[in-house]
Amino acid sequence: MSEIKAEEKAAAENSGEQDWEAAKAVFDTLKTKVPRPPKPQNAVTIAVSSRTLFNMVAERKLYEDEGLEKYVAFQVEHENEPMKPGPAFPFVKALMNVNTRLRELYPDSEELFDIVLMTNNHAQVGVRLINSINHYGLTIERFCMTGGKSPIGYLKAYLTNLYLSKDSEKVTDAIEEGIAAATMFMPEKESNLSSTQLRVAFDGDAVLFSDESEIIVKQHGLDTFFEHEKEFENKPLAQGPLKCFLEALGKLQRKFYAKNERMNCPIRTFLVTARSAASSGARVLKTLRSWGLEIDEALFLAGAPKGPLLEKIRPHIFFDDQMFHIEGAKELGTISAHVPYGIGQKYNKGKLIEQPKKK
Repeated sequence: MSEIKAEEKAAAENSGEQDWEAAKAVFDTLKTKVPRPPKPQNAVTIAVSSRTLFNMVAERKLYEDEGLEKYVAFQVEHENEPMKPGPAFPFVKALMNVNTRLRELYPDSEELFDIVLMTNNHAQVGVRLINSINHYGLTIERFCMTGGKSPIGYLKAYLTNLYLSKDSEKVTDAIEEGIAAATMFMPEKESNLSSTQLRVAFDGDAVLFSDESEIIVKQHGLDTFFEHEKEFENKPLAQGPLKCFLEALGKLQRKFYAKNERMNCPIRTFLVTARSAASSGARVLKTLRSWGLEIDEALFLAGAPKGPLLEKIRPHIFFDDQMFHIEGAKELGTISAHVPYGIGQKYNKGKLIEQPKKK
Protein backbone atom coordinates (compact mmCIF):
# COMPACT_ATOMS: atom_id res chain seq x y z
CA MET A 1 0.00 0.00 0.00
CA SER A 2 2.82 2.40 0.87
CA GLU A 3 4.48 1.69 -2.49
CA ILE A 4 1.23 2.57 -4.31
CA LYS A 5 0.95 5.85 -2.36
CA ALA A 6 4.57 6.69 -3.16
CA GLU A 7 3.93 6.05 -6.85
CA GLU A 8 0.77 8.22 -6.76
CA LYS A 9 2.67 11.04 -5.03
CA ALA A 10 5.51 10.86 -7.58
CA ALA A 11 2.98 10.88 -10.44
CA ALA A 12 1.20 13.92 -8.94
CA GLU A 13 4.49 15.76 -8.51
CA ASN A 14 5.51 14.95 -12.09
CA SER A 15 2.10 16.11 -13.37
CA GLY A 16 2.42 19.35 -11.38
CA GLU A 17 5.90 19.91 -12.81
CA GLN A 18 4.60 19.43 -16.35
CA ASP A 19 1.70 21.83 -15.69
CA TRP A 20 4.09 24.48 -14.38
CA GLU A 21 6.43 24.11 -17.34
CA ALA A 22 3.49 24.43 -19.74
CA ALA A 23 2.27 27.59 -17.97
CA LYS A 24 5.82 29.00 -18.00
CA ALA A 25 6.14 28.34 -21.74
CA VAL A 26 2.90 30.24 -22.43
CA PHE A 27 3.98 33.15 -20.21
CA ASP A 28 7.37 33.35 -21.93
CA THR A 29 5.70 33.80 -25.33
CA LEU A 30 3.79 36.85 -24.11
CA LYS A 31 5.34 40.30 -24.37
CA THR A 32 5.10 42.01 -21.01
CA LYS A 33 7.18 44.16 -18.69
CA VAL A 34 5.64 42.47 -15.66
CA PRO A 35 8.12 40.00 -14.07
CA ARG A 36 6.98 36.39 -14.27
CA PRO A 37 6.03 35.02 -10.83
CA PRO A 38 8.59 32.49 -9.54
CA LYS A 39 7.80 28.83 -9.26
CA PRO A 40 6.32 28.36 -5.74
CA GLN A 41 8.64 25.45 -4.92
CA ASN A 42 11.69 27.70 -5.45
CA ALA A 43 10.35 30.95 -3.98
CA VAL A 44 10.36 32.36 -0.46
CA THR A 45 6.61 32.93 -0.12
CA ILE A 46 5.40 35.76 2.10
CA ALA A 47 1.65 35.76 2.74
CA VAL A 48 0.24 39.09 3.96
CA SER A 49 -3.31 39.92 4.96
CA SER A 50 -5.09 42.91 3.44
CA ARG A 51 -5.14 44.68 6.83
CA THR A 52 -1.37 44.41 7.18
CA LEU A 53 -0.65 45.53 3.63
CA PHE A 54 -3.10 48.45 3.80
CA ASN A 55 -4.45 50.64 6.57
CA MET A 56 -8.06 49.46 6.81
CA VAL A 57 -8.90 50.73 10.31
CA ALA A 58 -11.89 52.78 9.12
CA GLU A 59 -13.18 49.96 6.92
CA ARG A 60 -12.81 47.48 9.77
CA LYS A 61 -14.80 49.75 12.09
CA LEU A 62 -17.55 50.00 9.48
CA TYR A 63 -17.68 46.21 9.26
CA GLU A 64 -17.86 45.81 13.04
CA ASP A 65 -20.46 48.58 13.53
CA GLU A 66 -22.73 48.09 10.52
CA GLY A 67 -22.09 44.59 9.23
CA LEU A 68 -20.79 42.82 6.15
CA GLU A 69 -23.20 44.15 3.52
CA LYS A 70 -22.47 47.82 4.33
CA TYR A 71 -18.74 47.03 4.40
CA VAL A 72 -18.75 45.38 0.97
CA ALA A 73 -20.93 48.15 -0.50
CA PHE A 74 -18.50 50.78 0.82
CA GLN A 75 -15.51 48.98 -0.67
CA VAL A 76 -17.22 48.67 -4.06
CA GLU A 77 -18.26 52.33 -3.99
CA HIS A 78 -14.68 53.42 -3.21
CA GLU A 79 -12.85 50.83 -5.31
CA ASN A 80 -11.09 53.51 -7.39
CA GLU A 81 -9.67 55.14 -4.25
CA PRO A 82 -6.36 53.51 -3.28
CA MET A 83 -6.05 52.53 0.36
CA LYS A 84 -3.27 53.95 2.50
CA PRO A 85 -0.22 51.80 3.32
CA GLY A 86 -0.40 49.50 6.34
CA PRO A 87 2.36 48.09 8.61
CA ALA A 88 3.55 45.43 6.13
CA PHE A 89 3.77 47.86 3.21
CA PRO A 90 7.44 48.97 3.71
CA PHE A 91 8.44 45.33 4.26
CA VAL A 92 6.79 44.30 0.98
CA LYS A 93 8.49 47.17 -0.88
CA ALA A 94 11.85 46.05 0.54
CA LEU A 95 11.19 42.46 -0.61
CA MET A 96 10.55 43.76 -4.11
CA ASN A 97 13.85 45.65 -4.06
CA VAL A 98 15.68 42.43 -3.17
CA ASN A 99 13.95 40.68 -6.09
CA THR A 100 15.12 43.43 -8.46
CA ARG A 101 18.71 42.93 -7.32
CA LEU A 102 18.44 39.15 -7.61
CA ARG A 103 17.08 39.37 -11.15
CA GLU A 104 20.00 41.62 -12.13
CA LEU A 105 22.49 39.01 -10.89
CA TYR A 106 20.52 35.88 -11.81
CA PRO A 107 18.14 36.71 -14.73
CA ASP A 108 16.75 33.17 -14.97
CA SER A 109 16.63 32.31 -11.26
CA GLU A 110 13.32 31.63 -9.53
CA GLU A 111 14.81 31.82 -6.04
CA LEU A 112 12.99 35.06 -5.23
CA PHE A 113 10.45 36.44 -2.79
CA ASP A 114 6.87 35.75 -3.85
CA ILE A 115 4.25 37.88 -2.11
CA VAL A 116 0.73 36.47 -1.76
CA LEU A 117 -2.28 38.45 -0.56
CA MET A 118 -3.99 36.10 1.90
CA THR A 119 -7.31 37.56 3.05
CA ASN A 120 -10.74 36.49 4.26
CA ASN A 121 -12.25 39.38 2.27
CA HIS A 122 -15.00 38.66 -0.23
CA ALA A 123 -14.20 38.66 -3.94
CA GLN A 124 -16.26 41.85 -4.44
CA VAL A 125 -13.61 43.71 -2.42
CA GLY A 126 -10.88 42.33 -4.68
CA VAL A 127 -11.17 45.14 -7.22
CA ARG A 128 -10.23 47.78 -4.65
CA LEU A 129 -7.35 45.63 -3.42
CA ILE A 130 -6.08 45.15 -6.99
CA ASN A 131 -6.43 48.85 -7.76
CA SER A 132 -4.53 49.76 -4.60
CA ILE A 133 -1.75 47.28 -5.37
CA ASN A 134 -1.42 48.61 -8.91
CA HIS A 135 -1.53 52.23 -7.70
CA TYR A 136 1.61 51.65 -5.63
CA GLY A 137 3.33 49.47 -8.23
CA LEU A 138 3.46 46.38 -6.03
CA THR A 139 4.22 43.02 -7.61
CA ILE A 140 1.55 40.82 -6.05
CA GLU A 141 0.05 38.41 -8.55
CA ARG A 142 -1.24 35.63 -6.32
CA PHE A 143 -4.37 36.24 -4.22
CA CYS A 144 -6.37 34.07 -1.85
CA MET A 145 -9.75 35.64 -0.95
CA THR A 146 -11.79 33.27 1.21
CA GLY A 147 -15.10 35.13 1.58
CA GLY A 148 -15.26 35.29 5.36
CA LYS A 149 -13.61 31.93 6.05
CA SER A 150 -10.21 31.60 7.69
CA PRO A 151 -7.41 31.42 5.09
CA ILE A 152 -5.13 29.37 7.36
CA GLY A 153 -5.96 26.10 5.60
CA TYR A 154 -4.54 27.50 2.36
CA LEU A 155 -1.15 28.55 3.77
CA LYS A 156 0.51 25.17 3.21
CA ALA A 157 -1.00 24.85 -0.26
CA TYR A 158 0.63 28.18 -1.15
CA LEU A 159 3.95 26.87 0.32
CA THR A 160 4.04 29.81 2.73
CA ASN A 161 7.33 30.65 4.47
CA LEU A 162 5.93 33.55 6.52
CA TYR A 163 2.39 34.72 7.28
CA LEU A 164 1.66 38.25 8.54
CA SER A 165 -1.76 39.24 9.84
CA LYS A 166 -3.54 41.64 12.17
CA ASP A 167 -5.56 38.75 13.62
CA SER A 168 -3.71 37.11 16.52
CA GLU A 169 -5.97 34.04 16.51
CA LYS A 170 -5.16 33.29 12.87
CA VAL A 171 -1.46 33.82 13.59
CA THR A 172 -1.63 31.36 16.49
CA ASP A 173 -3.41 28.84 14.25
CA ALA A 174 -0.67 29.23 11.62
CA ILE A 175 2.12 28.66 14.16
CA GLU A 176 0.32 25.54 15.39
CA GLU A 177 0.35 24.36 11.77
CA GLY A 178 4.14 24.78 11.73
CA ILE A 179 4.18 27.99 9.67
CA ALA A 180 6.21 31.05 10.70
CA ALA A 181 3.71 33.78 11.53
CA ALA A 182 3.31 37.04 13.45
CA THR A 183 0.72 39.69 14.31
CA MET A 184 1.70 43.07 12.90
CA PHE A 185 1.42 46.46 14.59
CA MET A 186 1.58 49.95 13.12
CA PRO A 187 4.29 52.13 14.70
CA GLU A 188 3.15 55.23 16.59
CA LYS A 189 5.43 57.46 14.53
CA GLU A 190 7.06 57.22 11.11
CA SER A 191 10.70 56.25 10.60
CA ASN A 192 12.95 56.83 7.62
CA LEU A 193 13.53 53.25 6.46
CA SER A 194 16.20 52.11 4.02
CA SER A 195 15.02 51.93 0.41
CA THR A 196 17.97 49.79 -0.70
CA GLN A 197 18.34 47.19 2.07
CA LEU A 198 15.80 44.86 3.68
CA ARG A 199 16.42 44.90 7.45
CA VAL A 200 14.87 42.19 9.62
CA ALA A 201 15.33 42.06 13.40
CA PHE A 202 14.61 38.95 15.48
CA ASP A 203 14.32 38.30 19.19
CA GLY A 204 16.01 35.06 20.20
CA ASP A 205 14.13 32.90 22.73
CA ALA A 206 10.62 31.83 21.62
CA VAL A 207 11.22 33.42 18.19
CA LEU A 208 14.33 31.98 16.51
CA PHE A 209 14.79 29.44 19.31
CA SER A 210 12.33 27.46 21.40
CA ASP A 211 11.18 28.78 24.79
CA GLU A 212 13.08 26.06 26.71
CA SER A 213 15.51 28.51 28.31
CA GLU A 214 12.83 31.13 28.91
CA ILE A 215 10.84 28.56 30.90
CA ILE A 216 13.80 28.23 33.28
CA VAL A 217 14.00 32.01 33.75
CA LYS A 218 10.29 32.29 34.50
CA GLN A 219 10.11 29.30 36.81
CA HIS A 220 13.50 29.32 38.56
CA GLY A 221 15.06 32.77 38.13
CA LEU A 222 18.12 34.24 36.43
CA ASP A 223 20.83 32.52 38.48
CA THR A 224 19.49 29.07 37.64
CA PHE A 225 19.13 30.17 34.02
CA PHE A 226 22.77 31.32 33.83
CA GLU A 227 23.96 28.03 35.33
CA HIS A 228 21.79 26.05 32.90
CA GLU A 229 23.06 27.94 29.85
CA LYS A 230 26.68 27.47 30.91
CA GLU A 231 26.14 23.74 31.48
CA PHE A 232 24.47 23.27 28.10
CA GLU A 233 26.50 25.83 26.16
CA ASN A 234 27.46 23.25 23.53
CA LYS A 235 23.98 21.80 23.16
CA PRO A 236 22.04 23.62 20.43
CA LEU A 237 18.72 25.11 21.38
CA ALA A 238 15.64 23.68 19.69
CA GLN A 239 14.27 25.73 16.83
CA GLY A 240 11.57 28.34 17.32
CA PRO A 241 8.75 29.39 14.98
CA LEU A 242 10.82 31.94 12.98
CA LYS A 243 13.97 29.86 12.48
CA CYS A 244 12.84 28.70 9.05
CA PHE A 245 12.31 32.29 7.89
CA LEU A 246 15.85 33.26 8.96
CA GLU A 247 17.02 30.19 7.06
CA ALA A 248 15.17 31.37 3.94
CA LEU A 249 16.73 34.84 4.24
CA GLY A 250 20.18 33.28 4.60
CA LYS A 251 19.65 31.21 1.45
CA LEU A 252 19.02 34.39 -0.56
CA GLN A 253 21.89 36.24 1.12
CA ARG A 254 24.30 33.54 0.00
CA LYS A 255 23.30 34.16 -3.62
CA PHE A 256 24.69 37.69 -3.25
CA TYR A 257 27.81 36.44 -1.47
CA ALA A 258 28.44 34.06 -4.39
CA LYS A 259 28.66 37.12 -6.66
CA ASN A 260 31.09 38.88 -4.30
CA GLU A 261 28.28 41.19 -3.10
CA ARG A 262 28.53 40.53 0.64
CA MET A 263 29.30 44.16 1.48
CA ASN A 264 26.53 45.33 -0.83
CA CYS A 265 23.93 42.72 0.13
CA PRO A 266 20.35 44.09 0.16
CA ILE A 267 19.38 41.84 3.09
CA ARG A 268 20.63 42.44 6.64
CA THR A 269 19.59 40.46 9.71
CA PHE A 270 19.77 41.40 13.39
CA LEU A 271 19.47 39.45 16.63
CA VAL A 272 18.12 41.75 19.36
CA THR A 273 17.90 39.76 22.58
CA ALA A 274 17.40 40.55 26.26
CA ARG A 275 20.05 37.91 27.09
CA SER A 276 23.39 38.88 28.61
CA ALA A 277 26.38 38.17 26.37
CA ALA A 278 28.90 36.88 28.92
CA SER A 279 26.36 34.95 31.01
CA SER A 280 24.19 33.34 28.34
CA GLY A 281 25.22 34.54 24.88
CA ALA A 282 27.57 31.77 23.79
CA ARG A 283 24.85 29.14 23.53
CA VAL A 284 22.82 31.35 21.18
CA LEU A 285 25.75 31.97 18.83
CA LYS A 286 26.80 28.33 18.88
CA THR A 287 23.23 27.27 18.09
CA LEU A 288 23.15 29.48 15.01
CA ARG A 289 26.53 28.10 13.97
CA SER A 290 25.29 24.51 14.39
CA TRP A 291 22.36 25.34 12.09
CA GLY A 292 24.73 26.74 9.48
CA LEU A 293 23.10 30.16 9.79
CA GLU A 294 24.66 33.59 10.01
CA ILE A 295 23.26 36.69 11.68
CA ASP A 296 24.74 40.00 10.52
CA GLU A 297 24.51 41.82 13.84
CA ALA A 298 23.92 40.44 17.34
CA LEU A 299 22.88 42.79 20.14
CA PHE A 300 22.79 41.41 23.69
CA LEU A 301 20.95 43.93 25.88
CA ALA A 302 21.12 42.24 29.31
CA GLY A 303 17.55 43.22 30.07
CA ALA A 304 17.75 46.81 28.77
CA PRO A 305 14.84 48.18 26.67
CA LYS A 306 14.97 47.21 23.01
CA GLY A 307 13.19 50.28 21.63
CA PRO A 308 16.16 52.71 21.57
CA LEU A 309 18.41 50.18 19.78
CA LEU A 310 15.71 49.35 17.26
CA GLU A 311 15.25 53.06 16.64
CA LYS A 312 18.87 53.09 15.42
CA ILE A 313 18.55 49.88 13.39
CA ARG A 314 15.28 50.96 11.74
CA PRO A 315 14.19 47.48 10.62
CA HIS A 316 11.37 46.92 8.16
CA ILE A 317 10.06 44.37 10.66
CA PHE A 318 10.97 43.33 14.22
CA PHE A 319 9.79 39.97 15.64
CA ASP A 320 9.36 39.43 19.39
CA ASP A 321 7.28 37.13 21.58
CA GLN A 322 6.82 39.64 24.43
CA MET A 323 4.13 42.29 24.01
CA PHE A 324 5.91 44.80 26.25
CA HIS A 325 8.91 44.73 23.89
CA ILE A 326 6.52 45.19 20.95
CA GLU A 327 4.85 48.14 22.66
CA GLY A 328 8.18 49.78 23.50
CA ALA A 329 9.41 49.32 19.95
CA LYS A 330 6.36 50.72 18.19
CA GLU A 331 6.29 53.75 20.49
CA LEU A 332 9.67 54.70 19.04
CA GLY A 333 8.67 54.10 15.43
CA THR A 334 9.59 50.46 14.82
CA ILE A 335 7.28 48.28 12.73
CA SER A 336 6.75 45.33 15.06
CA ALA A 337 5.34 41.83 14.78
CA HIS A 338 4.27 39.76 17.77
CA VAL A 339 4.99 36.03 17.74
CA PRO A 340 2.41 34.43 20.08
CA TYR A 341 4.49 31.44 21.08
CA GLY A 342 5.85 29.95 24.29
CA ILE A 343 5.66 30.55 28.01
CA GLY A 344 6.06 34.32 27.57
CA GLN A 345 2.37 34.52 26.59
CA LYS A 346 1.49 33.76 30.21
CA TYR A 347 3.51 36.72 31.52
CA ASN A 348 3.43 40.51 31.20
CA LYS A 349 6.54 42.48 32.18
CA GLY A 350 7.81 39.44 34.06
CA LYS A 351 4.62 38.92 36.09
CA LEU A 352 2.36 35.90 35.66
CA ILE A 353 -0.95 36.81 34.08
CA GLU A 354 -3.84 35.37 36.06
CA GLN A 355 -5.32 32.56 34.01
CA PRO A 356 -9.10 32.09 33.87
CA LYS A 357 -10.29 29.30 36.11
CA LYS A 358 -11.47 26.19 34.35
CA LYS A 359 -15.19 25.59 34.72
